[in-house]
Amino acid sequence: MEVAVYNSKGEETGKQISLSDAIFGIEPNEHAIYLDVKLYLANQRQGTHKAKERAENAHSTRKIKKQKGTGGARAGSIKSPVFVGGGTIFGPRPRDYSFKLNKKVKQLARKSAFAAKAQANSVSVLENFTLEAPQTKAYIDFLNAFQAAETKTLLILPDVDKNVVLSSRNLKKAKVVTADQVNTYDLINADRLLISEGALSKLETLLA
Repeated sequence: MEVAVYNSKGEETGKQISLSDAIFGIEPNEHAIYLDVKLYLANQRQGTHKAKERAENAHSTRKIKKQKGTGGARAGSIKSPVFVGGGTIFGPRPRDYSFKLNKKVKQLARKSAFAAKAQANSVSVLENFTLEAPQTKAYIDFLNAFQAAETKTLLILPDVDKNVVLSSRNLKKAKVVTADQVNTYDLINADRLLISEGALSKLETLLA
């Protein structure tokens, strides 16, 4: 798949670059994408939720009223879940939400995400660039050049560029990652992928 290469001003440079069919040309596997996104979101959960159950409640265990003659249901303890302040029935307990996913499935998921974005014409390749200083306005101007300031964007760089990262981090819809940090969730969550030439060659080495 041949695509045009743009500069940081959103202008075509006249160069063409070939996107690897092994990554961008495959048939997207939706189930692999689902599993990898599910794993990513599961790993974000702390799993520290806890509700006190009947045995953990600090109230008295004294029988609160006589067994018969009240006209109401029998009640043995204020800890009962039917009373306000009583224990929680089957409440949440601390747990680990993570699960194992094979490396090949993860790799297939990332390839599928790239392929899905390529099929939707949501991938742009640009020359390697940097910013002279950390400046949010400069990064907004960069996104405006690609008509992407109002959409969720993912910029993929070959290596960490401190000026670019600092310039983008105040923008809710913009994210910058390096080629070896790319995950399926970020790819699917973004409306537009901006990939530098250097990052593209690294992605081909990592995924192809």
